[in-house]
Amino acid sequence: MQLIWEEFLKIIKEEAGTQVLETWFKILTLKVLDAQNKTIILQAPNKFVCDWIQNHYINLIRTHLKRLLNVQEIKIIISCEKNEEIDKQLNFYNKNTVARNIIPASSLRQNSNFKENIFTKNNSIILRKNSYISHTNSRTFKKREVQNFNAAYTFDSFIVGPNNSLAHAAAWAICQNLGNVYNPLLIYGGTGLGKTHLMHAICNEIKKNNPNYVVNYQTTDRFTTEFINSIRYDKTNLFKEKYTKLDLLLLDDVQFLSNKEQTQEIFFHIFNLLHERKKQIILSSDTFPSEIGGLQNRLKSRLEWGLIADIQTPDLETKIAILQRKAELHSIYLSQDVANFIAQKITSNIRELEGALIRVGAFATLTNKKITLEIAQKILLNLEQGKKEGVMLDKILKIISKNYKISINDLKSKKRNQDIANVRQITFYMMKKLSYCSLQSIGEFVGNRDHSTVLHSISKVENTLKNDSAVAQKLKDLEQRILTS
Repeated sequence: MQLIWEEFLKIIKEEAGTQVLETWFKILTLKVLDAQNKTIILQAPNKFVCDWIQNHYINLIRTHLKRLLNVQEIKIIISCEKNEEIDKQLNFYNKNTVARNIIPASSLRQNSNFKENIFTKNNSIILRKNSYISHTNSRTFKKREVQNFNAAYTFDSFIVGPNNSLAHAAAWAICQNLGNVYNPLLIYGGTGLGKTHLMHAICNEIKKNNPNYVVNYQTTDRFTTEFINSIRYDKTNLFKEKYTKLDLLLLDDVQFLSNKEQTQEIFFHIFNLLHERKKQIILSSDTFPSEIGGLQNRLKSRLEWGLIADIQTPDLETKIAILQRKAELHSIYLSQDVANFIAQKITSNIRELEGALIRVGAFATLTNKKITLEIAQKILLNLEQGKKEGVMLDKILKIISKNYKISINDLKSKKRNQDIANVRQITFYMMKKLSYCSLQSIGEFVGNRDHSTVLHSISKVENTLKNDSAVAQKLKDLEQRILTS
């Protein structure tokens, strides 16, 4: 059932962003998944992490594990090391449940020195100074860089179709002549269509044929966070030196550079130095460069210097081929009629296609049943809701606008006066509660806001509900109005 946990982590990345995933979720371990008793036990490395997850992310965890396991209710226990009560429960499960319910420690768990690398002040996370130095130390740099890309994402496992043939051909050509063709390469396309897979495939191919090349794959979120820490600890020279010594830089989701002026500035200089030295630069974006708001014009022009290769939604035949390949990799038997059904059911992206396959496979494993068309139809029934997401968000926005007498334009605007901001936070909360939309989708729908803004707003509303019964009742009435209208 490690597959379920990995699928859950992918969802968390979409919902809350890379920084939240790396900081909080990749250090958890899935210890027990008992489908019969609808119980999951997660283990945290220390009490601080345990409390933080419980206070900030428990609803997010419950929502998505229920969906992945196709259950209405689930009991989630988050334990700390050296917790006698949890140890008793783990011993009980070890003795009284079959082996398939016991989940091995996550391979994604970070090092055990996590609690030594952070301390808290006013509920903030602050990296210790030596934590940053350990990542930028030139002696350890080459050892760490390989850890950033996934060995499973190769050219062999990438299914080529009419939707992605240009991007695939360009990526392969770069591997044969690094730095001299298509520099930079910008892979452009919607979420979950294979941009990241292709970037990791390039990393793996280059390192296989040229082990001494210095390669670094980064998400823009991680790049920004690292740069902020370098400013905080007066290590910007080390930061710049690290990236300008690369043979290959891959930066994923460059649209998130939007409105980050200092990060854009340092990236602009790194880009120029690498390009002058004929070092390869590969970027990805879900927005065409000229349409990225809050991005300097000189940086937009750099992004458009080389080749822009788009990846589009795959056709039915390509989706079936992808499903069959994924099923082989996960040791899931998938008949042709089930593959056809799933491929026709999922119209959005490859990530959701794989997610649907994992759900069907997980259900079959837990219930010891063969995957049939009837089972697939039952498990994926709730995907009908996904087709109505945009309609649901629009409905919520209109009802809240009318209820609070604040225009939709004001709610989508950048206005920050207290009345509008409060109602906007309620809007985010209702959209997340009443739809299957991701934080990113909700943020984009309400004025192109960042997922972290949406998450912060939802947390504020949830804290208010705990302490103010009058507000809780008002929102309950509002929720009923939305559901019945």
